[in-house]
Amino acid sequence: MTTDPEFPSMFRCPISLELMENPVTVSTGISYERRSIEKWLFTYKKTTCPATMQLLSSFDLIPNHTLKNLILSWRTQHQYLSPSSPSSSQHLQLTSIFSSIKSSPFKANFLKKLRSFTTQNHSLFIASGGVEALRRIIIDHSSDYTAFRACEEALGLLNALPFDYDDESIELLSNKDIINSILVILQRGSAEARLNAITILQRMSTVNPSFTDQLHHNNVNDAFKSLLDLLSDDISTQLSSSSLDLLLTSLENSKPNRLSAIEAGAVCVLIELLPDAGRHKGERTLLLLKRLCDCAEGRLAFADHGLGVAAVSSKIGREFNAETKLGVKVLWLVCSFLPTKKVVDEMMACGAVKKLLGLIHVDDGQSSTKEKALKMVRMHGDAWRQSPCFPYLHLDTLLPPGIDLPHCSSLASCKTSYREVQVFSKLLQYCLFLTAPALNVFFLTAPAPHIAFENL
Repeated sequence: MTTDPEFPSMFRCPISLELMENPVTVSTGISYERRSIEKWLFTYKKTTCPATMQLLSSFDLIPNHTLKNLILSWRTQHQYLSPSSPSSSQHLQLTSIFSSIKSSPFKANFLKKLRSFTTQNHSLFIASGGVEALRRIIIDHSSDYTAFRACEEALGLLNALPFDYDDESIELLSNKDIINSILVILQRGSAEARLNAITILQRMSTVNPSFTDQLHHNNVNDAFKSLLDLLSDDISTQLSSSSLDLLLTSLENSKPNRLSAIEAGAVCVLIELLPDAGRHKGERTLLLLKRLCDCAEGRLAFADHGLGVAAVSSKIGREFNAETKLGVKVLWLVCSFLPTKKVVDEMMACGAVKKLLGLIHVDDGQSSTKEKALKMVRMHGDAWRQSPCFPYLHLDTLLPPGIDLPHCSSLASCKTSYREVQVFSKLLQYCLFLTAPALNVFFLTAPAPHIAFENL
């Protein structure tokens, strides 16, 4: 932009020193060009106001509509055109094209020609009303094949535009009708069109975090079913990954969206994806599953699935990485709020109990993951110790090097001495950080029934 000294200083961005087009105000009351202050805060990771160097109390950017109107009025009065403003000839050319598109039955062809022009003239296209022209085409997603193809082409063109930085464009795209149209493309469009639809929804939710809260008002069940279909589709890794990202965003703070996703079968799809998921996808899948299990309906769907516990348990290791932490959280939610016999038995059968015992002994301080594992063992230990699968034979692997235990099978068959039981209980208390009453979790019965642990 030009730094023409003729325009008032209050119209100048303190960062770029250029005439502002999209002014926003930070918590200190200073206004900046949106693109400049976003780069300062989110690219350079600054936490201060550039003009005053005061710490910002929040990173909210409030559109300054009054200042923007003043700048527009001044520019009109002085016939001032910045490089991003359309020249008269270009503006007339684009206006003519938009008018032709509106009345033409061959909208897709016009849009294809516009795509190469738009690549080099983003700001010009937006300032000439391009987003509004695309919005009209996207809304007209009738069953007619030609109109539907034009809608797909318009979505691709829209996705190529930096509409995120223009408040008017965001307002246009937040309309309920266009959201419905985008969801239709998500359900019935080509692979490229679906990817464009997902990307646009993701970009909108980044600019406006509450944007995805509207989804449960707009054919939400079909939308979530489409996202879940794409998530489990092996044809396109990019589509699958983008679907997972959009699901994570849309379910982060919206309980209605979570309930709708559960109703669409999200829990079953995620459980079936887990065993073959790599580390990065596994972490995101577990995070999504955890958010669903925060709801009672999600926990019920998890408990009803025959592979739920086994799938989550397969992602729990001996290190406190993201997969382990999230896996323990999921099991903790189900064990605490829906401790059915089926779930408790499955945890023993699939090896989850053994993994929890291993985590208890890992030297990682007093982490919340370790505490959850310990609470689960204490909560269901009485039931687990009745199982012939209880991992007594593996408890010696939890001890520090150089310390041996009497063979656990001899304890179970009551062939060990009372003194060995004493040693065994003290060592377990040491290595598992348990109080004496909680040691009942790990024993069948004492060699002599009258011997109580509190006497040890």
